[in-house]
Amino acid sequence: MALLIDPPAWPGRGRLWSHLVSDVSHAELHAFARELGAPERAFDRDHYDVPADLYTRALAQGAEPVSSRELVVRLTAAGLRRRKRYRPR
Repeated sequence: MALLIDPPAWPGRGRLWSHLVSDVSHAELHAFARELGAPERAFDRDHYDVPADLYTRALAQGAEPVSSRELVVRLTAAGLRRRKRYRPR
């Protein structure tokens, strides 16, 4: 199991957010997010947006704290990175 979470540093909707990913599979990520209590709507292509108040709980459940940069590097190396498609206006 290799679940990774970056520090809650991303602002939105009056809160700070972390990104939760798996460098093994999306199935592993979805199962962990369910246990954590993250709603399905928090999933965005390859990660879950997790509010700061769930960060400590994610660590207690086994997520590995990493920098945002390390999270992207490991997600990409695992072949699980799903980037937004560029759409010219």
